[in-house]
Amino acid sequence: MSDDMGQVEAAAVTEAKAPVFLNRDQILHARDEQVEVVHVPEWGGYVRVRGMSGSQRDAFEESVFTRDGNGDREFDGHDFKAKFVARVIVDDHGTRMFTSEDVGKLTQRSARALQRVFDVGARLSGMSKEDIRSLEGNSGGQGDASTTA
Repeated sequence: MSDDMGQVEAAAVTEAKAPVFLNRDQILHARDEQVEVVHVPEWGGYVRVRGMSGSQRDAFEESVFTRDGNGDREFDGHDFKAKFVARVIVDDHGTRMFTSEDVGKLTQRSARALQRVFDVGARLSGMSKEDIRSLEGNSGGQGDASTTA
């Protein structure tokens, strides 16, 4: 193969990977919601798991903090995974199936099932292990996000 042929192939690859720049309206109207069907054998079937929007994730993260007597925020990892799962399982219309009042009941479900749903929901919501450690790091040693009940 000649050098000219290699340059032509390189140019074709570069053109094929040219970035597509979005405008304001394209971003604001993008259908970027992700839903994934997850098999949960412990529950005997499937659930739909939806990734959180930016505001939904912010609200969830705020919900796992309490205020101490001085008004300082403390991480409260109690029922962390069940609180998260309650926010990401949706019905066939994309509507949340669980409310905050259901969290106590969800904590009684299989820890393995909760973990399975949590992992998918976290991935779809862009929540990394580092993000979770960061939440815990704001705890001053309070709570444990690795437990579900």
